[in-house]
Amino acid sequence: MASSLLSSPAKPCYPATRPPTPTLSSRAAAPRFAHGISAAVRASTSARRLRALARPIRASQQQPRRPEYVPNRIDDPNYVRIFDTTLRDGEQSPGATMTSAEKLVIARQLARLGVDIIEAGFPASSPDDLDAVRSIAIEVGNTPVGEEGHVPVICGLSRCNKKDIDAAWEAVRHARRPRIHTFIATSEIHMQHKLRKTPEQVVAIAREMVAYARSLGCTDVEFSPEDAGRSNREFLYHILEEVIKAGATTLNIPDTVGYNLPYEFGKLIADIKANTPGIENAIISTHCQNDLGLATANTLAGARAGARQLEVTINGIGERAGNASLEEVVMAIKCRGELLDGLYTGINPQHITLTSKMVQEHSGLLVQPHKAIVGANAFAHESGIHQDGMLKYKGTYEIISPEDIGLTRANEFGIVLGKLSGSHAVRSKLAELGYEISDKEFMDFFKRYKEVAEKKKRVTDEDIEALLSDEIFQPKVIWSLADVQATCGTLGLSTATVKLIAPDGEEKIECSMGTGPVDAAYKAVDRIIQIPTVLREYSMSSVTEGIDAIATTRVVITGDVSNNSKHALTGQSFNRSFSGSGASMDVVVSSVRAYLSALNKMCSFAGIAKASSEVHESVSVQSKE
Repeated sequence: MASSLLSSPAKPCYPATRPPTPTLSSRAAAPRFAHGISAAVRASTSARRLRALARPIRASQQQPRRPEYVPNRIDDPNYVRIFDTTLRDGEQSPGATMTSAEKLVIARQLARLGVDIIEAGFPASSPDDLDAVRSIAIEVGNTPVGEEGHVPVICGLSRCNKKDIDAAWEAVRHARRPRIHTFIATSEIHMQHKLRKTPEQVVAIAREMVAYARSLGCTDVEFSPEDAGRSNREFLYHILEEVIKAGATTLNIPDTVGYNLPYEFGKLIADIKANTPGIENAIISTHCQNDLGLATANTLAGARAGARQLEVTINGIGERAGNASLEEVVMAIKCRGELLDGLYTGINPQHITLTSKMVQEHSGLLVQPHKAIVGANAFAHESGIHQDGMLKYKGTYEIISPEDIGLTRANEFGIVLGKLSGSHAVRSKLAELGYEISDKEFMDFFKRYKEVAEKKKRVTDEDIEALLSDEIFQPKVIWSLADVQATCGTLGLSTATVKLIAPDGEEKIECSMGTGPVDAAYKAVDRIIQIPTVLREYSMSSVTEGIDAIATTRVVITGDVSNNSKHALTGQSFNRSFSGSGASMDVVVSSVRAYLSALNKMCSFAGIAKASSEVHESVSVQSKE
């Protein structure tokens, strides 16, 4: 696969509005390609690749319509289903805990993005997770979106036991297209040391639990042999054959510890396709972790070898080093589909940028500036040589048009915002940036915008997005900030006075001293709210350059509020972390906003979990009576 990719020159994936890509014949004659393609390369290039080079490749070119959904088959052999597990595997990242409301917002956005299957959570892990998956199934799983009226499959994860499967079915059964995803480990190291079961016992459990899931009325059951990348081949073929007989419609092949190299993983998928009896009655899927930085490469290798469902997350978030990144996988298929045998997806890439930002804000997990596709530097050009090429023709250094993923660049449209800008101009700017918010949300944002515009000569796109994050992408407001005043310096102790508005509307004021103004302000907040917390992470960055830049603060806290949560793979209880973000031109105010954001998320989660457990206890008591 690598040699095939190297044998073809890179082609910019620009929309039709950009200068047309020269045909093969015109390239040979054009001055900037004076050397043409060498005779050796031409001789070794297939006729199909020559045809591909002879026409422009554009990331936004029109593709066939998404095939009608059937659980165990895809009528178009070139169509690849995108299975997003941001809300399940992604949330297992430390500090990535999201409330039910946040998960619902992201699920709606994933539906707009065009995701085929949304793995909404692990319902057996906690009452809150069950409620969140149920809410997503009811709302997102029954609401058509887009021109094609797309309704995604809503999936719930479960271990291979009846209690987990019952919880998953209770959560997803309300969706138009529900799916249960059940798994059990199949590698020798996992069976021996984690499960402490024989291979025969593991096969029997898998077969029984898939059949049990089908008996509940679920016609769409996915089975995963955990750690398949290190499992014995013959054993894999056998257990997959048995679960197909039991009713599994999708077979997910996970590289659970990110151990495989691309050629290994591609061969694994090809071998399963060639040697598993009954495989024609199921869809093969991939789930690649990124421990060696190969998740995207392994996923593409699996797709080329015959997998027709790819499990990914937004921004590649997930346990340890994360998962295969949705935006990387989708755009690779979109740009290089010809070299992947014409594969295509139903994803609308115009929603990628906004979805990425939304997940960053709600999960608290920022992407590094050099992250492919969605990083801050992904379309930045500082080198003089690169800038010269970009000014002459953007395809010289950009293989993807930023507009294809819904990214607009500030210097490409004319509206410049300042303190005299009215609401209409600000709304227009929000629309250009791809944001759709309600009238109430806009009024709250516009108030904050005016406060900043009074202090800055020019409000940039980055400023706007920081303020939007601070106003819109926030958890349910339980405690809100009224005022904060701090003093600090070398002449005395730092002090802070904080006024918060309680859930009942009462104003509460506290003063405190600390090692610095932020420490003092946080101690004052703690004295008001009186919830034991531990600050795990604290970071601050400027949104733009300049002394008047907006500061964005992010924190991660833990508190003893989530002992009911269980890890999907280990089944162990764990204490959840909660992230928060805040933005302000004052660093102390920004810090307090971030701390309150995390505390509100924790309070909201604790309140929902308590309410859910009380409901479940009441139901249990009534059933006993």
